Parts: sequence; structure tokens; C-alpha cells
Amino acid sequence: MASSCWGLPEFLCAAPELSSSTLRQVRRSIDGGFRDLVRELSPVIDAATAPLQVALNGLEALFVNTPWIITLALLVAAAGAASRSWRITIGTLIALLAIGWVGLWTDTMITLSMVTVCTLAAVIIGLPIGIWMARSDRAQRIISPVLDVMQTLPSFVYLIPVVVIFGIGKVPGMIAVVIYATPPMVRLTSLGIRQVDREAIEAADAFGSSPRQKLFNVQLPLALPTLMTGINQTIMMSLSMVVVASMVGVGGLGKNVLQAINNQFFTVGFMNGFALVAIAIAFDRASQAYGNRLQRHKENVDE
Repeated sequence: MASSCWGLPEFLCAAPELSSSTLRQVRRSIDGGFRDLVRELSPVIDAATAPLQVALNGLEALFVNTPWIITLALLVAAAGAASRSWRITIGTLIALLAIGWVGLWTDTMITLSMVTVCTLAAVIIGLPIGIWMARSDRAQRIISPVLDVMQTLPSFVYLIPVVVIFGIGKVPGMIAVVIYATPPMVRLTSLGIRQVDREAIEAADAFGSSPRQKLFNVQLPLALPTLMTGINQTIMMSLSMVVVASMVGVGGLGKNVLQAINNQFFTVGFMNGFALVAIAIAFDRASQAYGNRLQRHKENVDE
């Protein structure tokens, strides 16, 4: 029974070839079945993603077609209102003027519209899941490992199922960004609600509050600083995923960075990278300042 395969039996020598052939057949069957399923569900998929496409196109048209001076004033005013800091306001103004000066205003507006829609979608998805995790230990045990896997996967991996299901274009790229940016919102929502003082919960119970009233009148307001941190992280994750999503047809600054990498255009890549960093810092500082202000207000109320 022995063969010349290092003295092993024949069935052990043939096992790798058989397993490789079987694995190829399994892969082909799964891939073929998945493609057929996607083709059959394409009308449903198109209908489900239509609102996202409409929201992106509308906001992109608004940002791009509005006169730049009005958009600039609104963005700087928003940064000032959120941060209440003249340093952050002036820094945002200088960053936006520099972006316009190097000729990247339109691409930046396209990127901002996509980040805005993706952040809103991630918050809308992540907030209820985080509330569910905070109110159910079983949900916490089930969802936490899923979030761990999502946050450890390389960002490029998110593009594989998205492209297979949705194809190439803006909406598939946005879906990948939303999936990538949602875990921080889920985690920090759950954390913020679980860290609400038990005395506040007991006081709400003493006044006869329903679970819904406790959530909206006690838990969410007291967890607002942590929720703002989650929104901040969601914005940062969306911006970081923009460049990766450009591989599937997303425009804006990410597309320019990808083209600069492919063509080895150092200056183009540097300027577009600078624009991404500038808006990331502006968003980060403004949202952090707003979260810190909420935290100070909460501490003053507690005292």
C-alpha cells in the first residue's frame, strides 16, 4: 500500500489533490449561486439604494452649485457655532480658502456631500443598534464580536461584497463607507447609555417614567457627550474610507488621490491629501469642542 510519496499511503498522497478539486467546485458553486441571487434581487436592491442616491445627488448639487462664498460662510459659521472658539473658526476659514486657492473646491464639496450623507446614514443605523445593545445584555454579547470583526478587517475587504452585490458607482462606495463607519457609533452609543448614573435612572423610575421616557428624557441627554464622540469618530472613519471607496467609482478628493498614486503625480497627491487632512482637522476640532462643551454643561448640571 505504500507509495513513493515519502512513504505515505496512496490515499494520503491523493488527499491534497482531491481536497483542492473539491474546494474549487465549492467555490464555483457558491460564486455562481451568489451571482444568480444578485441578478434576481437587482430590482429590490436598486429600489433599496434609490433614497441614498437621491440624497447624495441632491446634497452634491447643493454644495457644488451654490456660490462658493455662501458655502464658505455657512461652513465657517457652522464650525464657529459648534466650537465657540475663534481659533477653530479662523483655522477652518484658512483651510477652506487654501483648498479653493489650489483649485480643489469642487472636489472638496463632492467629498463633503458624501461624508455628510454617509455620516447621517451611519448615525441613523448605529444609534438604534447601540440603544439595543445598552438595554440588552444578550444583544451586547451577540453584537460585540461582530463589531470586533468589522473593526479589525482591512478597509479594502469591505469593497468585495459591496461590489459583488451593488456593482461599481457612487452608491456602492457610499455603502462601503457607511458599513466601515458605523461600528464606533454603535459602541459609543451603548457605552454612553450604560454609563448614565444609576441615581438618575432611579429618580426617573420614582416619577413613573416609561422606558421610552427614560430613554429620551434621561439616558440620551446624559449620554450626549459620548454620543458626540461617536459622531466624531464616525466622521473621521468616513473621511478615511473616502480614498479606498474611490476604487469603486466614488469621485471627489479620493478619486484624485487614487489617480495620483497610479500616475505617480506627487504634487497632485499632496494637494488632495492636504485638502482631506484640512477638512478632517476642521471637523475633528469643531465636533470635539462641541462634545467638550456638552460635557462641561453636564458636569455643571450634576453639581
